[in-house]
Amino acid sequence: MSSNALHVPVMLQRCLDMLAPALAQPGAVVVDCTLGLGGHSEALLSSFPAARLIALDRDPEALRLAGERLAPYGDRATLVHAVYDELPEVLDRLGVPRVQGVLFDLGVSSMQLDEAERGFAYAQDAPLDMRMDQTTGVSAAEVLNTYPPGDLVRILRSYGEEKFAKKIVDAVVRERAKEPFTTSARLVELIREALPQAAKRTGGNPAKRTFQALRIEVNGELAILERAIPSAVAALAVSGRIAVLSYHSLEDRLVKQVFAAGARNTAPPGLPVVPERYQPRLKLLTRGAELPTEEEIAENRRAAPARLRGAERIREEAL
Repeated sequence: MSSNALHVPVMLQRCLDMLAPALAQPGAVVVDCTLGLGGHSEALLSSFPAARLIALDRDPEALRLAGERLAPYGDRATLVHAVYDELPEVLDRLGVPRVQGVLFDLGVSSMQLDEAERGFAYAQDAPLDMRMDQTTGVSAAEVLNTYPPGDLVRILRSYGEEKFAKKIVDAVVRERAKEPFTTSARLVELIREALPQAAKRTGGNPAKRTFQALRIEVNGELAILERAIPSAVAALAVSGRIAVLSYHSLEDRLVKQVFAAGARNTAPPGLPVVPERYQPRLKLLTRGAELPTEEEIAENRRAAPARLRGAERIREEAL
């Protein structure tokens, strides 16, 4: 199956429209911080023929497939094996001081979800891996088998917003003592048995929150995002724009906080005139978070939880 067939980019037209005013100018540089299979990147290159693309991904297989897809665009596309909090170093290395556009699509890529051996999906049995870059770091199985119970409870509560974290972790600790966890089916079965009946009747697959929490822990997603969003804002030229697609409330809250801080004036109260150094650096492009349309969700069920926020850089940092 081709990479194109595997992947329907989420809220694609809205992202293009949001970035368009910044990318129409000759020599514009846009960064796709989450290349994945290259759906958003391909649309950016074809929609803005004067723009140059820099695209980052930590997954070597995603880079290979997206590289094939973007080959027709030649040297307009520069693909880099990097995690998105490494953006300042990547731009420095490429000699690009400022960029006109930045896009983040924080969802797990379709390829990672669809390839069973990656271990991201709870709907099929697979090795419990969940690393976006399988060349480095600890797997989900190692987290489950070696973390102290208190840490596992914290991860499930903080990253999965799982109300029954303690029940699930008690069951995990009992079971891992008999035999270490290696596959997703055994974990899904354990979660089903650990949860009260009422909890199993609502909100889709009962393993969803635990799998999300493990994925975030394995890949350090929130800590990376916490560094990446401010770095991306700092990389924007004046009039540059950033668009971020989040898929759960923890990510969205983080993005909202960074954008809101940039859009505030920071002057001490009571000043008759606000000096420029206290004035907002960002203008918000969305009122709250924008949601996908019903038509889009019908076409691509993975768009359902998406939340889009955007901002424009309106002035330089004060010295």
